[in-house]
Amino acid sequence: MHLEHVTDAADPRLADYRNLTDTALRRVQEPQGGLYIAESAKVIERAIAAGHVPRSVLVQRRWVTGIQELLAGTDTPVFVVPDDVAEAVTGYAVHRGALASMHRPELPSLADVLDGARLVLILEDLIEHTNVGAAFRAAAGLGADAVLVSPRCADPLYRRSVKVSTGTVFQVPWTRFGDWADAVTELHAAGFEIAALALSDDAVSLNTYAASRPDKIALVLGTEGDGLSRTALDAADTVVTIPMRGGVDSLNVSSAAAVALWALSN
Repeated sequence: MHLEHVTDAADPRLADYRNLTDTALRRVQEPQGGLYIAESAKVIERAIAAGHVPRSVLVQRRWVTGIQELLAGTDTPVFVVPDDVAEAVTGYAVHRGALASMHRPELPSLADVLDGARLVLILEDLIEHTNVGAAFRAAAGLGADAVLVSPRCADPLYRRSVKVSTGTVFQVPWTRFGDWADAVTELHAAGFEIAALALSDDAVSLNTYAASRPDKIALVLGTEGDGLSRTALDAADTVVTIPMRGGVDSLNVSSAAAVALWALSN
């Protein structure tokens, strides 16, 4: 690695880190540029451990030592900036000291992700990056072997998703599937029963389902508010519901993922 001290927020070397609060801009820039942003030394460390390659790192002066240790032996440029420059560039106060512009890896095939898996989490059309990150954290902590995301689901490698997941998006194998029909064919061919987590008159209680769970389960959760699409429900072999009390009919999607994964991984 090599240190480059930067004192001007307009310096073109910092272009990858500019206007990170503009979600629309990042959605366009990151996939086309093949980049994503990892925030904090812990998250950067997990990304590198997963084989991801940093293009550069932006770090505040007091965090330089830790980053030097993390990137020792590499040729990664590290831009050392004062706190006010970091905030001027990113648009917010960078409390965790370091940001890395990471090369986005090529996603594996669905077959590769399913190979050897027994419990898979499928996220359909979640729009909140926070919920995506929290669902990945639940998947990592509660025994899911893989995560599949639908074409319209928010990006697991978006900065907010990565941060909320505490870097577990690098820990759990995942990919984005295309057509539902093709995904169902591959899941069934691999021996998975597809369980949709939803409210339905014919739904099976999670307790009952977990007591006699099939060997391989693909658990499907839907978007915030509307829940699963008709297509996803029609694709499911079983509809499962979490028993609720107190007049509450459902949980936040990431909380529901955690509850269901805990029940099905025991």
